[in-house]
Order: sequence, then structure tokens, then C-alpha cells
Amino acid sequence: MTEDLETRRGVVTPEPDGRQRLEFRRSWPDPIEDVWSALTEPERLARWIGIYDGARGPGGTGTFVMTHEEGEQAGEPMTILECDPPRRLVVEWQQQETEDWRVDLDLWTEDGRTQLRFTQVFPADADVTDYAMGWHWYLDKFGAVITGRPQPGHWDEFYAEVGPAYGRTPDA
Repeated sequence: MTEDLETRRGVVTPEPDGRQRLEFRRSWPDPIEDVWSALTEPERLARWIGIYDGARGPGGTGTFVMTHEEGEQAGEPMTILECDPPRRLVVEWQQQETEDWRVDLDLWTEDGRTQLRFTQVFPADADVTDYAMGWHWYLDKFGAVITGRPQPGHWDEFYAEVGPAYGRTPDA
């Protein structure tokens, strides 16, 4: 896994139409098939983000529950827009308080390492920082599933460690 906090941090860039593109890049020495497995196999998926119940493959629809969130965990409709194992997965799911989310996950091998590029595009007026920190936490959890290392701690501990890199500090 990429260890450096600055390297693991999400980067936000403006799109030509004014929307904001959030991108993360991570890499591991593990084979691409193993990283793909952690993205898609139900048992491994549940260990880092949640549960998908539905049809798999392009056009598949179902319900996705982010089980690592605090409070009530309601499932949201999800569609698999693209699925090209072990290289590309694109999903879109409905959100209750924001526009629907589309997440693109691309994998490739470079210099003996499996590379992951995670992207999500947000509206021009969105405050992307909190989303970036949340995805950072989930991607650290994802990396722990791949490597077998400990997962990041409770959100408050993670926030205290990572928040300053995103311009956020814990409340006193």
C-alpha cells in the first residue's frame, strides 16, 4: 500500500463544465486479480465498505448498504454501469440528500504493482472535503483488506490524523 499520507490523499480538480473531480490513487504489490477480488467479492467487500445485494455484471441492479457508517444503515439502489474484470468497475447509486453518486474504479499493473484510480465527480458547488476524507478512510480500509494490515481506527482517531491534510482540524 502507498504509505505516505500526502500520496494517499484525494486530489480535487475542476472539470471544464465547473464540476469537481475527486481522484485517489493507490497501489499494492499484490496481483491485480486479488485487488479486484477485494473490490467485488461479497465477503471481502463487506469487510471494508458494505453489502451489495443484487445482480452482478454490467446493467445489474440491486441495493447497496454502507455497513461501516454510524447510525441506521439504509440500503440505496445501485446500478453497475460497467464491469470489466479485473480492470474496470463503474457503479452509480442513489443518495437521499445529494445527487446520485457515480464512482469509477480502474485497475492496471505498472512496475510490478497493481494501481487503483478511484474517481467521483461532484457538482460545482459541493463541499468535496468531507467526501474526500470519507473515501480516504474507506480506501485505507480497502487497503487493509488487501494487505492484511490493521484497518484505520475509529473515525474520530482517523479524523484527528488525516483531517489536517484536508484543512480540517478536530473540534476542541
